[in-house]
Amino acid sequence: MVESKTEISVEALRSGNREEFARMVDAYSGPIYRLALKMLGIPADAEDVLQNTFLKAFQHVKDFEGRSSLSTWLYRIASNEALMLIRKKRPEVTLSDISPENDDNSDYSPAQFIDWHPLPEAEFLSSESQSIMDSAVQHLPENQRIVFILRDIEGLSIQETGEALNLSEAAVKTRLLRARLRLREELSVYYGERLKKGEKNERG
Repeated sequence: MVESKTEISVEALRSGNREEFARMVDAYSGPIYRLALKMLGIPADAEDVLQNTFLKAFQHVKDFEGRSSLSTWLYRIASNEALMLIRKKRPEVTLSDISPENDDNSDYSPAQFIDWHPLPEAEFLSSESQSIMDSAVQHLPENQRIVFILRDIEGLSIQETGEALNLSEAAVKTRLLRARLRLREELSVYYGERLKKGEKNERG
């Protein structure tokens, strides 16, 4: 998340300035909602996470020590809210599933890779491609999905992603690599079909 061009005053937030809090909500609602929607896939759930994130931020802003950026702190709250909702709806998923101790040390090797470079850029920008990508992200394990969203979609650095999720940079890199490999494997099926279709059309 890129910090707002108009700097939000943490001191004003701590003092209970409601106008400053409203500015923070306005600045960060979009990114927080986008994170929640990509984590949960349901607009109503994303709205709940958005509301709960700012409610928790309002309640605990006096405890914010500024060790990380304001945006990273908000992402941490939103990530926890999203994961709590996942656990509530899917009791088999626990918050321990995202802890570093549960990282599988074995290498993940995709079954297939497809060279997508021959495809025109428009293929990757189409609404269909975006829908396929969103679906593939939803299929990622929770611990990989949230790292991928924060790093590759929201643009946080490795360090910021680690701070938001309370993970080491090594754990972030490991999960990010596995997420990218899983996505590449799943998307290879779709783009492989697109390549075959294109080749068939060229042959007439």
